[in-house]
Amino acid sequence: MTPTDRTPSSASLRSDLTLVALLVGLGVVARLMPHEWNFTPIAASALFAGTVLSRRLLAFAVPVAALLISDAFIGFDSTAMTFIVYGLFLLPACVALLPARARAPFMFVPAIIGYSLVFFLVTNFAVWALDGMYPHTFAGLATCYAAGLPFLPQTVIGDLFWAAALFGGYALVQRAPRVARHPA
Repeated sequence: MTPTDRTPSSASLRSDLTLVALLVGLGVVARLMPHEWNFTPIAASALFAGTVLSRRLLAFAVPVAALLISDAFIGFDSTAMTFIVYGLFLLPACVALLPARARAPFMFVPAIIGYSLVFFLVTNFAVWALDGMYPHTFAGLATCYAAGLPFLPQTVIGDLFWAAALFGGYALVQRAPRVARHPA
């Protein structure tokens, strides 16, 4: 086989890698541009990638690459918090591991809202447990969660917005009439 041969497999890989690059680029740009706290496309991009890529495992590269590249400019959190946050952003990509019926369109809203809530609960617990900003008591944990509450609506709204933009845009592209390509 020569490099000019086009097989469905190589076209599919090229298409997947292009989408991964676009999603990573979107995540990086969105994190580097001024934005509301937690209003980024990282989680939605991971969910989208896990749903539409033909090589679904590539979905795990989307949030990690976007975070690594943008954190190189923004700065990294403490090592423990970085691992926790990166690990949490892998959760939406786990949809790639589910059977097709579990990846049905009606599941995206509950999945992204559920993810937003898990992100809030785990990251605030980690701040309480690791950063020493709050006493290691129930009252300290409650204070930590209360301090994080203003960020929760932004996270949920941001994740829903970006999921709607990605999945809605994809649906529009899928429904658009195909333009026939004629060799020049």
